[in-house]
Amino acid sequence: MSKQLTLGITKIGDLLLANRITRDEHNNPIQGVQLTVPEYQRPYKWTAKNANQLLDDIIGAKNENKEVYRIGTLILHVDEKKDNIYNIVDGQQRIITFTLLLKAMGETEINFLKQGLSNNQYNAFNVLNNYRGFKRRVMNMKDEKEKGDLLDYIKNNCELIVVSTGDISEAFQFFDSQNARGKKLYPHDLLKAYHLREMNNLDVSETERIVKIWEDMNQKDLANLFQEYLYRMKEWIKGNRSYRLDENNMRMFKGVTKNNNYPYAKFYKGAYAYADYLNQSSVPFVTGMVEMNPFQIDTTIIAGKTFFEYAKHYFDVLADIRNNDKYEGYFINDNDIVKTLNNRKYRNGVGNGIARKMFDTVILLYVDRFCSVPPSKVDSELLDQFVVYAFVWAYSMRAQYKNVGWQVAENYIMGTSSKGAINSFNIYKVIAEADSPIVVLNCLSDKVQYLPDSRIVANKDGLGDKENGAYINYLDHFKENGFWKGDTSNE
Repeated sequence: MSKQLTLGITKIGDLLLANRITRDEHNNPIQGVQLTVPEYQRPYKWTAKNANQLLDDIIGAKNENKEVYRIGTLILHVDEKKDNIYNIVDGQQRIITFTLLLKAMGETEINFLKQGLSNNQYNAFNVLNNYRGFKRRVMNMKDEKEKGDLLDYIKNNCELIVVSTGDISEAFQFFDSQNARGKKLYPHDLLKAYHLREMNNLDVSETERIVKIWEDMNQKDLANLFQEYLYRMKEWIKGNRSYRLDENNMRMFKGVTKNNNYPYAKFYKGAYAYADYLNQSSVPFVTGMVEMNPFQIDTTIIAGKTFFEYAKHYFDVLADIRNNDKYEGYFINDNDIVKTLNNRKYRNGVGNGIARKMFDTVILLYVDRFCSVPPSKVDSELLDQFVVYAFVWAYSMRAQYKNVGWQVAENYIMGTSSKGAINSFNIYKVIAEADSPIVVLNCLSDKVQYLPDSRIVANKDGLGDKENGAYINYLDHFKENGFWKGDTSNE
């Protein structure tokens, strides 16, 4: 084979059982393909969770009658010094996983299995553990026809795009362009691709309209929405620590599909359908009733078009909360506390950034659960009271620690702060478990405590000073609201 770049498509069965690439760019098969894992490849790091997720996705595609299920790109370097040797440059994690799956389903003639992998802890553990996991799942498939149909689907309907070249530098260059392209591939990009696949029942114009709304949003802010706000809140509400949103834990944003008919799925789909029907009817206009919010942060997402509506909804609500303009938005308007927090010195630094995210996420969760759009007069009055508690809770942490990183913040949120930090408790669970704003405020009136001066390590310079009508030190708001005495005497 020449060093020219060749494109093709292969079925999994052809590649791993018949040793061929199904068709190249000229629609001809490439025979005698001997896949190898070169020494420079990284270890096999897919865990049982990754392997099972792949199998679940395949089963889902089969149940949805998808004629073709594309599962990624395979980049190969053709070793011209050895006959028919195709070194895997990218795609080995999936290839090894499919090999283990086929073996677990009873296939024995798999040449790829005859080669050895480098001896390291990842290969030694993950290969055996993933195979055993697949084997258990296959054994639990009691219906032989169902098992046979699934094996047939894996072999004949699961496909890879194949890029092969005899030039090793070109292979790596293509690998780099696939995985970098000048920017990081964010989880929200992967979620976009997933939910677009769930919209195959929509016409082209509607799909284009939805995609345009997504693309018109600032992509950096959109990535931030999922990573720093929605993901963290979903974990904190459940009492879990949050880490980094990636392809291994973004399943919480995939939701239930139109074909998912478990009782819980029917409940959430029914709730969304009712809200959507009501809002599009003439009822809100005729009665003056406020439109119904079809989303809640701590509930299951509906896959497809609804996901894009969900993203746009929370993108706008978060922007509203972070905008303190007196006349714009519904929720935070000309708030004195937010004026101070918008001071340039509190917009800089890791600790300030984390405290502000905690403050904003708490308000976002409260608004999502208890405020209509637009909010009523009572909604706004109760929200104003809640903002004080949210501020004192988030900035009590900032006031008690000189250096704040995510480990300090996570401990504070979980109620496990070192040195027994005051006001260290999971406020997200308090909000999520309350059935009214009054219950939240009553609970916080007990939990949010006065901060003794002896516990404050924050800079006290500028206390009482104002700039453009706002305090320049956030501690003034502790004093103003009765959560700090405001002097330096021992208490």
